[in-house]
Amino acid sequence: MTLIMTIMTYLTLCFISYCPRQMLFALSIIHSTHIMRLFPYLSRCYPVFQVKWKGKDLFDLVCRALGLRETWFFGFQYDVEDTVAWIKMDKKVLDHDVSKEEPITLNFLAKFYPENAEEELVQDITQHLFFLQVKNKILEEEIYCPPEASVLLASYAVQAKYGDYDPNVHRLGFLAQEELLPKRVINLYQMTAEMWEERITSCYAEHRGRTREDAEMEYLKIAQDLEMYGINYFPIRNKKGTDLLLGVDALGLHIYDPDNKLTPKCSFPWNEIRNISYSDREFAIKPLDKKTDVFKFNSTKLKVNKLILQLCMGNHNLFLRRRRVDSLEVQQMKAQAREERARKRVERQRLEREKHLREVAERARDDLERRLIQLQDEAHMANDALLRSEETADLLAEKAQIAEEEATLLSQKASEAEAEMQRIKMTAIRSEEERRMMEQKMLEAEMMALKMADESERRAMEADQLKQDLQEARDSERRAKHKLLEITSKSTYSPSAVPGDAMPPDLSFSRENLSFDFKDTDMKRLSMEIEKEKVEYMEKSKHLQEQLNELKTEIESLKLKERETPLDILHNENTEKGTSKHSNFKKLTLQSTKTRVAYFEEL
Repeated sequence: MTLIMTIMTYLTLCFISYCPRQMLFALSIIHSTHIMRLFPYLSRCYPVFQVKWKGKDLFDLVCRALGLRETWFFGFQYDVEDTVAWIKMDKKVLDHDVSKEEPITLNFLAKFYPENAEEELVQDITQHLFFLQVKNKILEEEIYCPPEASVLLASYAVQAKYGDYDPNVHRLGFLAQEELLPKRVINLYQMTAEMWEERITSCYAEHRGRTREDAEMEYLKIAQDLEMYGINYFPIRNKKGTDLLLGVDALGLHIYDPDNKLTPKCSFPWNEIRNISYSDREFAIKPLDKKTDVFKFNSTKLKVNKLILQLCMGNHNLFLRRRRVDSLEVQQMKAQAREERARKRVERQRLEREKHLREVAERARDDLERRLIQLQDEAHMANDALLRSEETADLLAEKAQIAEEEATLLSQKASEAEAEMQRIKMTAIRSEEERRMMEQKMLEAEMMALKMADESERRAMEADQLKQDLQEARDSERRAKHKLLEITSKSTYSPSAVPGDAMPPDLSFSRENLSFDFKDTDMKRLSMEIEKEKVEYMEKSKHLQEQLNELKTEIESLKLKERETPLDILHNENTEKGTSKHSNFKKLTLQSTKTRVAYFEEL
């Protein structure tokens, strides 16, 4: 029989195969982009671990595979009956009360959450694992998220996955297969998938310039302000037997009404709690204030008590750890993280500069190509005009020749008429009547001669005009040829058309070009930038709230009131009152511990 254990994270799936004969486990990893199963008989170089290994051995192996150093946040979770439990590091994996059905599933998850993700999460892999886990919990509605925040978070998730928005690449429908919004939010509004995508894309376009790490951190900064973020809920009863919910998170213990997981009735920060213990199903909380009595509550199951105690101890230890000086290991990790982020920032700035230069060069090239096409069109037009002028010149030359021939013919006829007139004069008859007739004929011949002379003169003038038009046509032809030569000489591409500073000397992305040395001035500048970011935090928070209000206003008219869930109604009431997660926590802790304990016992 072969026993298979599956260790899952939202980033990586790890399959562990157990062979009774070899008494060995072999680990194989399935990445989100490809599958790689390496069993002992396929690879001798992949690490194996023995059956007697404890939870810490398996945990260290997975952390090394992921490159994870901030291990105190994570653990192995498994299902047991109708609840969950966590693998103990000092106990053998197979000695736990895990299901015996194949395959045995262990979930590699964040067990504890940070108070402030931006300040506490050092490694990019840690941040990425939290991003994936929180995103999954929001989509599965384990964490309540209002609609406007859901849209904004979805836009940061898209930025983390696709990078900067490009309208030529990210066209309508590119998010059709993505799961970005909780089903509750989609059902709450009378909006199509295209309308939701348009809203998300509108926010996505504003995140230009953010890296994947920046987008994921912005996602976590918004998500950590959600009321149910990082809280584990457990059903309990106080001394009076009232059904309540206990919430355990990084800040302390919170008491909720079973129908309201958003607003706690009272809270007890970790710095007010001295000791936590349980006996059977009864929990005892000993406050730090010696004047305050121990308050107790009962849980439903013994296994739940163990889980509550584990979470309380772990969160309390991290609460104290955050308020102490960082250990040498954490200081080294933070220093390495700062250096790595500074290196990435310098590298990103260099790439952005080269990208900008490349874009300038491409725009200049496109302008030159458009200018060349324009000049070619002008050349074609000038060539057509030249052909038309040549045809006109030929036609005018032909007409001029015809006019000259007609003028010559008329001149000949005029000469003949004059000769005829002289001949008639010489051959006049003696008789008076014949003389009168001859005089009349002579008069007619003279009039005809005058008329032909006028016609000849008019034809000669017309011929001169045609010659003048022909000369003008030839001049126009010469001008058209000259313009064509000018256009063709201008269309020749010259590298000097592009500014020297717009063309990068070398746009290759070689590793040599990306190398650099850190100096003290770089680290000082980085420190100043960090201080500046802290000063701008309040201004960014105000901008974020304005952005959320704007999103809410845009989609409010499309809301279907009858589909609102109880959590939606509670959230709207809190919004109208102006209360938030942190403001409510501060308000609840203003009273003394003794007063809050008495209030809890009277619920």
